[in-house]
Amino acid sequence: MNNFNQEFPEFLKNFEQNLKHLFQEKHDIDQLSLQRGLPPELLKEIMDHVPLSVAIPSAFGGRGSKVKECLGILSAASYESLSLSLTFGINIALFLEPVAKYGNEEIKQGIFDRFLHEQNMGGLMITEPNFGSDALNMRTTNVATEEGYKIKGTKHWQGLTGMANYWIVATRNEGNDASLSRDIDFFVCDDTKPDQKITVEEYYDNAGLYLIPYGLNQLDLNVPKNHKLQPETTGIKMMLDILHRSRMQFPGMGMGFIKRMLDEAYNQCNNRKVGIGNLLGMDNVKFQISRLQAAYTICSAMCAKSSSISGIENNLATEGLEANTMKTVVTDFMQEAAQLLVQLSGAKGYRTTHIGGRGIMDSRPFQIFEGSNEMLYAQIGEMIIKAMKKQKQPQLYQYLKDFPLTSKATDHFKQELSFNPDEQLSQRKMVDLGRIVARIICVGYVIELGEKGFRKELVANCIIMLQQEVASLITSLRFNNAVIEVSDYHMDSLWLDFA
Repeated sequence: MNNFNQEFPEFLKNFEQNLKHLFQEKHDIDQLSLQRGLPPELLKEIMDHVPLSVAIPSAFGGRGSKVKECLGILSAASYESLSLSLTFGINIALFLEPVAKYGNEEIKQGIFDRFLHEQNMGGLMITEPNFGSDALNMRTTNVATEEGYKIKGTKHWQGLTGMANYWIVATRNEGNDASLSRDIDFFVCDDTKPDQKITVEEYYDNAGLYLIPYGLNQLDLNVPKNHKLQPETTGIKMMLDILHRSRMQFPGMGMGFIKRMLDEAYNQCNNRKVGIGNLLGMDNVKFQISRLQAAYTICSAMCAKSSSISGIENNLATEGLEANTMKTVVTDFMQEAAQLLVQLSGAKGYRTTHIGGRGIMDSRPFQIFEGSNEMLYAQIGEMIIKAMKKQKQPQLYQYLKDFPLTSKATDHFKQELSFNPDEQLSQRKMVDLGRIVARIICVGYVIELGEKGFRKELVANCIIMLQQEVASLITSLRFNNAVIEVSDYHMDSLWLDFA
């Protein structure tokens, strides 16, 4: 077992070396990824290094719940396996940090001890079959009893289904008249206790992330009073704080993954001979590698920013703009990075046993879970339009120039942003606006990272890449497209009749 008193660079280096040995030497991750689940002996060897100690406060024997360390562990894991990194991400952001911040003091030490010494895991249950992103209308109920609370309901698509030892379960209080509270309550459930045992009805055939079990869960539980999480104000704000903090940890999972895609792509292009040279001698290949380097730079900047703002000592309930920006942009770049690697790898990349082909399917759900990217981009657009109206500032450039998150970046986009967006933007245009603003916020992060000494060529190239992307998105935003679907489209549209 690792010494928690080690300086973090040494702790991280030992963990990285262990993962490399386990995934590239002792076991073959390419072959392991063809089957579902992680072999128990391999998981034990990984967990022997107690990586989740980074998310446990030092008062309870952990490394201190420092964001920088959490992101470092997530990045180390995702370089070898995105599934492993998400497993850690679920444990850290959706269980350990919420328990550390909102859990009853009476239960914390017992829970954290089992993570530190018994390799336990935990997850979060919010989503229901009929209520995905519409979480506030969930139907899982809690009713107070003499001993604690009775919880009943159905949850699904929880990562680590049937595998986690602990769950935080989101519910709504049921009144005497069977009405449900508008607020949300969260409870810690210990799946090893008979009266808190969650029944897995079905395991899903998830198309990617084979190492993580997902499924359908039935809940009929009795939990003690002190297992209820204690919000600072309301349960909804507690949920927003938890989800926003989780979204701000996505760059940790993206970091190692994007770096691996970049390293693999560079090696492929350097070693693949074409004529008298190699693939790197081709202009479009240089452009594609530069896109990967831009993703690497943006993700690095996000990790640095997240490390300074997303600790459990901060309440992130109102920080939706930055949380949505980090989650959407990094997951878009994760998917693009995998697509680029497969494209550069040719036919061999299109295999589950190739990290690129696997990466396409493994990174795709990151654009969907914890809020689909289109929904989160629309929310960003709505926040900006609402703030512009409040300030009576109709021009996008003038507003963003004075807005703290974009003030450093706007001069790179002055020409493109000098227009007045329609106050009544359609939803599709809100998504475009959100994409634009999110990327400009990211340029601000990159500039800040450059000011700290990050490689200046990477910073300069990244800004140019984002300038091109924003220019394209603004063209889309300003293009008048109000096309809607054609009903009964199959009428008069069979090509065989016209050939």
